[in-house]
Amino acid sequence: MAPSIQEKPKVLALTQPKACGAEYLEDFKSRFQLDVLSVKNRKEALPAIADVVATSGPYSAFIILMGTAPFEPFDGELFAPLVPDCRVIVSASAGYNEFPVDWMTENGIWFCNTRNAVSEPTADMALFLTLAVCRDTTRAEKSARNGLWRNDHVPCTDPSGLTVGIIGLGAIGKHYARKVAVLNMKVQYHNRTRATPEIEAEYNATWCPTLESLLSTSDVISVSIPQNASTIGYLSEKEFSQMKDGVFLINTARGPIVDEKALIAALESGKVARAGLDVFDGEPQINPYFAQSEKVIIQPHLGGLTNRAARDAERECFANIEALFKTGRPVAPINEIKSV
Repeated sequence: MAPSIQEKPKVLALTQPKACGAEYLEDFKSRFQLDVLSVKNRKEALPAIADVVATSGPYSAFIILMGTAPFEPFDGELFAPLVPDCRVIVSASAGYNEFPVDWMTENGIWFCNTRNAVSEPTADMALFLTLAVCRDTTRAEKSARNGLWRNDHVPCTDPSGLTVGIIGLGAIGKHYARKVAVLNMKVQYHNRTRATPEIEAEYNATWCPTLESLLSTSDVISVSIPQNASTIGYLSEKEFSQMKDGVFLINTARGPIVDEKALIAALESGKVARAGLDVFDGEPQINPYFAQSEKVIIQPHLGGLTNRAARDAERECFANIEALFKTGRPVAPINEIKSV
């Protein structure tokens, strides 16, 4: 049931917004009724959503902020009480492989991720890992901490003049391309569709029409594509065999995109000299090989977890809801809902 002209649209948040700023939140609440659940995990959320919809609903929008792991899996069972009145579900995460987008589409619900908030911070992480694998920082730090000073560490690799191959020149990939150019690194990329000449010129990026052409000519390979059914295991035995010997691999996207067994074999053979990983298959568990190997620089999926990213992600959530009620379409939809 659509709200009357006098009523504020009702919005339900899974957890309390904490980063968007008090003034921003109060401004949003001047136009929308915002209710917040007090739940810590999926077990608590399942009955809580049903109860609040029954007593205070219906709700036109549902917000999922950062820190989603305790509430997974996100599925039809969790969201069912919101149907049929909910028009949009928004997430503060950039990735959306954990959400039932097809189910939402079938039930006439827009779904939006955050496209801009975490893009530059994640590119910063990719840049850090690029420098770390080139300069072999994990082994250097271990030597220094153990009183061995430089040990056999020098010389290491200078990033200047190396060719970076970006798999996915989206928002993150573009920020990364801009940043590595400062290090005098050459940039090439592979997308399913070629970017416009203007974008290629802006980022001084050369298109590789096939994945193999990128893999075989890059010194550093950085993964910046979303996880979906077609990208799980995107880099596996075949793709590693197509890479240059001694290549550096960076993954700040999602762990399952890279076949970890194939990556370990490539590291052991020397095909991959070092890997910089911010994401893992099965995280927060990490394959013991990655935790122990001096050939791997690891981070606990921190790419988009900065104070500014948290602020901007929450604001993007609210902006998507506002846009839907103003224009009939959210700012950054993942799916398409036909108007009735």
